[in-house]
Amino acid sequence: MCVVTVLCLVELDGGTPSDASLRALTLARSLGDSYLRAVVFADSAQVPAAVLADYGVTDAYVIEPSAVAGGLGPAAAGGQASSVVPPGQHCYAPQAWARVLAGLAEETGATAVLAAGTDRGNEVLAHLGAITGLPMAANCTIVTPDGGQTHRLVRHRWAGLLLEEAVMEAPVALFTVATDSVSPVAAETPAAIQVHVHKPELAPDDLRVRAVESPAGAGGASLATARVVVGGGRGVGGPDGFAPLEELADLLGGVVGVSRVVTSEGWRPHKQQVGQTGTKITPELYLACGISGAIQHIAGCAGAKHIIAINTDPGAPILAHADYAVIGDLHQVIPALIEALRAR
Repeated sequence: MCVVTVLCLVELDGGTPSDASLRALTLARSLGDSYLRAVVFADSAQVPAAVLADYGVTDAYVIEPSAVAGGLGPAAAGGQASSVVPPGQHCYAPQAWARVLAGLAEETGATAVLAAGTDRGNEVLAHLGAITGLPMAANCTIVTPDGGQTHRLVRHRWAGLLLEEAVMEAPVALFTVATDSVSPVAAETPAAIQVHVHKPELAPDDLRVRAVESPAGAGGASLATARVVVGGGRGVGGPDGFAPLEELADLLGGVVGVSRVVTSEGWRPHKQQVGQTGTKITPELYLACGISGAIQHIAGCAGAKHIIAINTDPGAPILAHADYAVIGDLHQVIPALIEALRAR
């Protein structure tokens, strides 16, 4: 096996590496006898060094929120904007993040840069490709160095319905890892990790697009990384019908997801959509309530380890993919389930 240096963007979920990032780190270790380096955008005091070491990370480069704040906040009387990020919040600036990865890839001599195939991972790696002029492959399941500057890839196409075999020719391989393709497995022996606080040099244009965000609710999980997702479809009946689903998700430490028809009706935002044109999820449990199960939706939830469907239609397509099904009215089943959980 060849000795390579691999750089991996690690997203945090509630202070720990997200499940999708752990999968990316697992694939990164398969690229040879690697020096595996993680890039984390977080407060240095909150970096989960022990977990990263368990997954074979030898060096963690930490970029603190102030480094990418870049004039956030309302402009003062003199025309200068405040650069202070409010306490408990962080700044996401995709081009700035990509610029950081580009600098670290050059500094460390990385032969590959990867991230989880989440919305954020794909966006940042696409910016990195534009900055460096290098090709980027999304949603890979297998990556194999082929000597020199080539990598053989297998990746998802058409929301995972097809697998494509390809060869990437580039001095530095850029790719994201399909969130449901690799099981997260710790290294046999934890690495001796070193944590470095990295202070990047960024241009004003790198920070032109940025967002201040608070940690997500329901255990700090996002839809892409949640261990439990409670899904709602047309059968919920309308915007007000999601209140019991929110309560159930909170009790289970999960988040709410929705089908495409729900976002098309304007009942819930697109960021909560599960499916081919939404988010692919890989939870331990997906509880689908009032969702018929169109093929585009199944493409988004097929990575769930267990699916439970609640539907009045015994012929709903989703039942063919469910481990368990409750044939009944979700407006009766969900309140009964909430009551039972609260009783415990």
